[in-house]
Amino acid sequence: MRVVSLVPSLTEAVAVSVPGVLAGATDWCTHPAALDVVRVGGTKNPRTDRIVALAPDLVIANEEENREPDLAALRAAGVEVLVTEVRDVPQAFRELDRVLRACGARSRPRWLDAAEEAWTAPVRREPRGRAVVPVWRRPWTVLGRDTFAGDVLARLGVDHVHAAHEDRYPRIPLAELRAAAPDLVVLPDEPYRFTRDDGPEAFPGLPCALVSGRHLTWYGPSLAEAPRVLGAALRAAHP
Repeated sequence: MRVVSLVPSLTEAVAVSVPGVLAGATDWCTHPAALDVVRVGGTKNPRTDRIVALAPDLVIANEEENREPDLAALRAAGVEVLVTEVRDVPQAFRELDRVLRACGARSRPRWLDAAEEAWTAPVRREPRGRAVVPVWRRPWTVLGRDTFAGDVLARLGVDHVHAAHEDRYPRIPLAELRAAAPDLVVLPDEPYRFTRDDGPEAFPGLPCALVSGRHLTWYGPSLAEAPRVLGAALRAAHP
């Protein structure tokens, strides 16, 4: 079995669950750290010619991470493509099961059981917090409706301001973000790398939680520790 992954979180999930099947992955596939496979470009601009040359049995992708024209080009070249959709935590577990089976896993990995167990009793937070959650700046872009990261936060007791917006990742002017008067601003370190010196200064007077983007947005082995890691970061910023 030869697999190419175009999704960093799925790359990690497959690498630790079905060792040896990955033939290629994107430049952004940073976990596991020792992963030694052919790099095929970015998630949004993969080298489809390089992927085809690897002669994979399967390419795994995601409807949000990857562009349909690239996936269509792979299919036209005769490559089988499995496209996942992950909008909430339960769906993440279902899709991980599907991907790992398709990649030849003979049994359910222990980390997946541990992850599901970790999310059966989400961290309780009373009263619930209300947050603005930027994922990019220049222009400012935030979590909107129907996102995996939004569901993760909701299960940890934090509702985000733009959850009912018509767009999944709306661009909102900074003045409008401030005017929403959230209890908290959640700043992940990916896809935009917010840091203590790049992000919080835009929201003077508001508590800011700098959180791990891998724990907020990835659906893979990091799900097992995400409730603990994210819960601690949120409580530290806004007890």
